[in-house]
Amino acid sequence: MLVFGTQIHIVTFIFILLETGMFIFQFFYYLFRPQDKNRLWYFILLCLLLFYNITGGLFPDSKINIAMTTQYMIAYGSGFLMASYFPFYFYKAFALRTLRWHALFGVLLFLMLPYLLFFVIIYAINENLDVDIKFGVVIPFLYSLVLLWLILRAIHEHYQASNNQASFIEEIAVYGAVSPWAAMTVFSWFQVSQLTEVLCTNLGFIVITIIYILKAIRGTRKEYADLVALRAYGQERSPFFETNCVTYGLTRREIEIVQFIHKGLKNKAIADNLHISAGTVKKHIENLFHKTHATSRVELIHKLIFAPGPWI
Repeated sequence: MLVFGTQIHIVTFIFILLETGMFIFQFFYYLFRPQDKNRLWYFILLCLLLFYNITGGLFPDSKINIAMTTQYMIAYGSGFLMASYFPFYFYKAFALRTLRWHALFGVLLFLMLPYLLFFVIIYAINENLDVDIKFGVVIPFLYSLVLLWLILRAIHEHYQASNNQASFIEEIAVYGAVSPWAAMTVFSWFQVSQLTEVLCTNLGFIVITIIYILKAIRGTRKEYADLVALRAYGQERSPFFETNCVTYGLTRREIEIVQFIHKGLKNKAIADNLHISAGTVKKHIENLFHKTHATSRVELIHKLIFAPGPWI
């Protein structure tokens, strides 16, 4: 069943609507906390998946005023682009250091380069998609199998240190999220239906989303617990606070804001106390993160009040 006279399947359209809502929420949340790099990696993955669903659903369609060769290039390109980002996402989000070379260089050589060669250059010359698929997907398919094994091994090593049931369940869930990624080249080879392709890729993304949300909840709870523990000590007891403020080049206003953060006040409460806008407080906090290279309020307080300066 197609929607609005396009080639987009109703299931694809539902996923696009859901992911558009997620996109809007994640975009504004990231603007609120730009130091949250894990959210940035997830947000990029979400953007690529949306692009993949939209282009894969719309193209090819003779009613669209775009050359058919260009439509095929864009449709296949969105799939290759998302497949190339997957290893980078797991390298960053799960700190899988063993994937660094593949995430930064391997996917460019063995995924994007074959795409550019066969689905852009050669396809623009011969306009024979069947031949280009036959030869252009071989290397990406073989590489995806190798990379899938490397990702699964890296994930297993990552979770091996946590010998508990929750970590085991999460590890299995990550396996389930990664596995459909390797099938993307198979989809290209056999030119499977849009429904099959969308269900496999999006269900894997849903698993990733659940894992991301659970990790974010755990991280927020830990951050709150750490902040509560830090509040048990006053900055007046710290032998480092004044020196650290000078070392990091904090202004008088930034020092005041650090003291309010240490007391547990939110941006609005800090703004009310200092008679400035919440936006100004947010800007000061961003400057504090930049000066101290902190990524959270807990780390900021720890660096300024409880840790010796970088000069020691």
